[in-house]
Amino acid sequence: MRAIIHYFERDFKKWTRGRINVFSSLMMPAAWLILVGLTLPTKFTDNYLEFITPGILVMTMLFSSLQGGSLMIFEKMLGFLNKFLAMPAPRESILFGKIMFITTRGLLQTTVILIIATLLGVRLENPMNIVLIYITLFLFGVLFSSLSTTVALHLSDHDGYAAVSSMVSMPLFFTSSALMPYDVMPEWLRFMAHLNPVSYAIDSTRELFTGGIPFEGIAGLAVAAAIMLIIGIYQFRKATV
Repeated sequence: MRAIIHYFERDFKKWTRGRINVFSSLMMPAAWLILVGLTLPTKFTDNYLEFITPGILVMTMLFSSLQGGSLMIFEKMLGFLNKFLAMPAPRESILFGKIMFITTRGLLQTTVILIIATLLGVRLENPMNIVLIYITLFLFGVLFSSLSTTVALHLSDHDGYAAVSSMVSMPLFFTSSALMPYDVMPEWLRFMAHLNPVSYAIDSTRELFTGGIPFEGIAGLAVAAAIMLIIGIYQFRKATV
């Protein structure tokens, strides 16, 4: 556990020292919420801001998690990763430390969104569900941060990872239920949205906003995160740089 905390603190301190990075990472999701939620005209809801807020929360965790793979790329390019792998601490502690930092950073971003959404009039039907919202976002963050760091482990340059990240993130977001409900989607998009793992997180978060408790959605995210984490652990244990 000490090694995990060390890796987490290392990445967290490095992030907080870049004030512009901190500011932009916290403000950009808020800009999405305001510019899209307040300006996009819709006919299927009277309050589009309430509808899109869960989608923006999950989108923030998705983008933050996938950007986390860049940390692994830079560790490889600067020669730190091979030194970490040679240390006596378990190799999976590198993965856990990265996941803890990436997920924590994403949750900080979603907290800003929740505060702004509340100021703009978005309300939770059951305030107690805020804990479950954070748990849902945490599980989703673990899922995709495990994926991003594992993929980055096998890539050799930042440009290659950026291309993979863009190729994954944008299609996942725009083929999800973030921007519109299933019943107004074209049939082909509805089919893709139902298969999209991002939609599961969005639908679960949306149900929590309306007072429900999506047991199946949260359980599904927990299982998916556990599977991806196990794959990541296996890859890190046999990694060579």
